[in-house]
Amino acid sequence: MHSAKKRKSVRAAHAGTGRGPASRSSHREDRPRARYRALLIAALAVAGLLGSVLVFLNGGTTGASSGAGDAMTRMEVRAPAGTPAGTGTPTRVPDGKPSVTPGGKPHAAPTPGVTKPGTGSAAAGTGRFITAAASGKPVGTGAIRRYKVQVEQGSGVPATTAADEISGILADPRGWTADGHDAFQLVSSGPYDFEIKIATPPTVDRICGAAGLHTHGEVNCDVGDQVIVNLKRWNTGSPEFPGPLHDYRALIINHEVGHRIGHGHEGCPGPGRPAPAMMQQIDGLHGCTANAWPYDSHGTYLGGPPVP
Repeated sequence: MHSAKKRKSVRAAHAGTGRGPASRSSHREDRPRARYRALLIAALAVAGLLGSVLVFLNGGTTGASSGAGDAMTRMEVRAPAGTPAGTGTPTRVPDGKPSVTPGGKPHAAPTPGVTKPGTGSAAAGTGRFITAAASGKPVGTGAIRRYKVQVEQGSGVPATTAADEISGILADPRGWTADGHDAFQLVSSGPYDFEIKIATPPTVDRICGAAGLHTHGEVNCDVGDQVIVNLKRWNTGSPEFPGPLHDYRALIINHEVGHRIGHGHEGCPGPGRPAPAMMQQIDGLHGCTANAWPYDSHGTYLGGPPVP
């Protein structure tokens, strides 16, 4: 009797403290869970290590380089002379180097700015272009350069409206026709010398990138027989250029066409004087005042010293 009671009390004590046979069975069931947790923790640690390696291989960031825009404000890139669109290795030219582009040598013009809401600069383009059904008489005297105006489908820019504005810029008496030996004619078909295309930033990156030019969704470029105008710049201008948006558009066209007819970069001629249209005004005015036109209303060339 005493032995039976003693055995019952021992089993009760084990049950109360969790050290009986039932407890040992429970520990055996927990071992697989413990192993699972250990394996899970190890897997997470390995994933974290792989993520760190990928970040290191990407230069410390998993996104695009944060310095891309800054680099484009300090540097102009262009392909070697005579490189057709879509071929060649780009040459990076620091500011201060000449960038004469007769015949359409590719180059990217650094004109970054801030997108303003509601301007359509974030429009989704199709990659296809509409040629403006517009043409005009030659303006200026001398060799005639025929050009087309095209806009990307989905950009929100009417082709004829863009053609009217661009042809007005090239026909302005303050424009390149004032030199007495350059003339331009807007055409919608037939032979032409170059195209002026307004394109969404991704399309600009694709076209310019095919020639080795990195526009980073921000800037314009001149490649082959094409002047590629970034829709973002066309719609928003640049915070570095005060004044009407039309004047900034005039600066884009005059600068790019100026390269096309053989002009290189120029510097500020002196404090308070108009900045040349061939000056990289985005890099700072250096005492000059912002200006979009190569000539003044009296036919005087608004030039500056050649940039060596």
